[in-house]
Parts: sequence; structure tokens; C-alpha cells
Amino acid sequence: MTKLNIGLLYGGRSTEHEVSMRSAESILAVLDKNKYDVVLIHITKDGEWRLAPGSDEIADLNDDESARKLRVQPSGQLEGLDGRMLDVIIPVLHGTFGEDGTVQGLLELAEIPYVGCNVRSSAVCMDKDMTKRLLKLEGIDVADSVLFKHHEKDDVDFTAVEEQLGLPMFVKPVNQGSSVGVSKVTDAGSFREALALAFKYDTKVMVESALAGREIEVSVLGNSDLFVSVPGEIIPDDGFYSYDSKYTDENGAALEIPAKLDETDKQNLQKVALKTFETLDCEGMARVDMFLLEDGRIFVNEVNTFPGFTSISMYPKLLEASGVEYSELVDRLITLALERHELETGLTTDFR
Repeated sequence: MTKLNIGLLYGGRSTEHEVSMRSAESILAVLDKNKYDVVLIHITKDGEWRLAPGSDEIADLNDDESARKLRVQPSGQLEGLDGRMLDVIIPVLHGTFGEDGTVQGLLELAEIPYVGCNVRSSAVCMDKDMTKRLLKLEGIDVADSVLFKHHEKDDVDFTAVEEQLGLPMFVKPVNQGSSVGVSKVTDAGSFREALALAFKYDTKVMVESALAGREIEVSVLGNSDLFVSVPGEIIPDDGFYSYDSKYTDENGAALEIPAKLDETDKQNLQKVALKTFETLDCEGMARVDMFLLEDGRIFVNEVNTFPGFTSISMYPKLLEASGVEYSELVDRLITLALERHELETGLTTDFR
């Protein structure tokens, strides 16, 4: 059997650089060496692509100037691999400059198949404001919010925002993930601090009303034939699923998989997750995060197009609870990437 050359792309320029490396470690551990030859590529915090010295360890090459530097070339070439062609790249990148369509666009231009959502859906899902706008058009409930741009930050009126959204509220950078720069606001003083923090990470900031509901997440897998997982519930210890709760504090949140739900709520959550996935034109995979209110209403919070793949991450754990083991999940994602690439390369680009 001919092995596939798999490029594992990790690190990146975002605030989630370290999370990406943890996710890549987990994926590398389950890649079947009988099926795949793995090429490890580290994108440094400065944006350089560097070739790892081996294929067995996720190396931190941020300060290694001796590591071979790579450049993306047209027609599937990575300059620096001595002519070796990659069959698929897994862009294990979270947040900006990776999960937002930028790397996906680069790989499209280079004609290299890649795992996960396409350029369009990656960009839209990364932008929380654009996500809300599209979901609302399809009748999918989202929390009320107000958007502020960088040039407006000194003119934000807390009283006006409070009258519109109430307290508590959340302040979020529009284009960030993993709760980076997100604050829960309960008064005017914390609002100013939260606004300043959020504008450190993005030029657009969203202020959103807090929803009193259960935090439910659902994993979706597939291109056209979609598989939806059982729902899982996040139960944060401090009432807010923060960065530390997700990645550093093992006791920061309880993950209940599957969530304790009646059959009606379970099916409704799965239906909303599928409709959200399709509305935002997702492919390959995404995790849909929702709030389930006491009256049964479901509000979509956000959509992650390359969710965390660490040992405690919800996306693979939900699929595992639904019958898709971690190693099988990675295999299926690679197959989906190749199927999409084959379909798209069959399209006509020359009109005469």
C-alpha cells in the first residue's frame, strides 16, 4: 500500500499557538505510520514556516534559526522539501492566521488538499458578528449584541449598552477563539477594563447579553453526508468557560458527555447544530456551541471550524462517545479533504 504524505501544520501567529502544539501532539500520536508518512511543519510566532528535524515529536522551533525554512509555491510545492509532494495538510491551527481562512486560502492557491472548512466558511465562522448575521437570516436564535469598531472605542456609552443588553454581559474580541480576551461584565468599572482588554486582541469588539442557560456543544463531521455527535455539556466551576478552564485547569470545568437531556432537547440541539453547519457552508468538521434555555429555546453561541484536539477537548470526545474513535476521526478527516479536493479540481476554470 502506497503511503500518503501528510503535512502536520502547527503553531501559528495567533494567541492559541501553544494550544495548537498540544492539539498537534494528540493528532500525531494516532496517525497510523503504516498509512502515512508525516512531515511536521512548525509555523513560528513570527509566521515563519520551519521544517521539524524528525516526524516523531512536535518540536518547538520558535528560537531555532538552524531549522530549514519552507516557502509555499504554486502547484502543490513546498520549497524546502527537496521536491517531496504533500498529499494532504492538516492545518492544526486555532484562531487568527490559521482558523480564519488565511492558511486555507494559501493552500488553495498552492493546490494542496487540506483538512477542515474552506476559505469562506473559515473566515465567516471566525468573525462572530458575521456568524450572527447569517444565522439570524436563517431564523437561528443568537444572543443580542452590539458591535464596536476600533475608532469608536473611546465613545462607547456604558449606560446605553446596559439599557439595551442588561447585566451581566460579555465583552469579546470578534476574531478570537478559546475565550482569549473575553470578560464577564457586571458593572461600569469592569466594562471599561473588559473593553480595553478586548481591543488589545482585535479591531472589532462585540458586547453580548448573557444567557441563563446550559452550555451545550455538538460535533459535526462530513462534507455532504453529515454525522452529528451526541451533545455534551460544559459546567464551568466559576460560571465562565475561560481559557484556563479549557486548557490549563483540569478542575476548571466539568465536561458531561453525553449531556443529561431528554430526547426532545437532544434531537433539537442536533438539528440546530446541523442547520448551523449547513448555513455557514462548513465542510469537514466544526463544533457548534449553544445555550439551552430552561424554556427549551436554543441559542447558537459560536462555531469552531478547527476546534481543539487535545486530550481533554470536546470535539473528539463527543465523537468518541458517538462511536467514532480518535484515530478513525483523523482518518475520516483526511479522506474528506481528498474527496473535496478531487471534486473541486474537476471544476472548469477556463471559459472560452
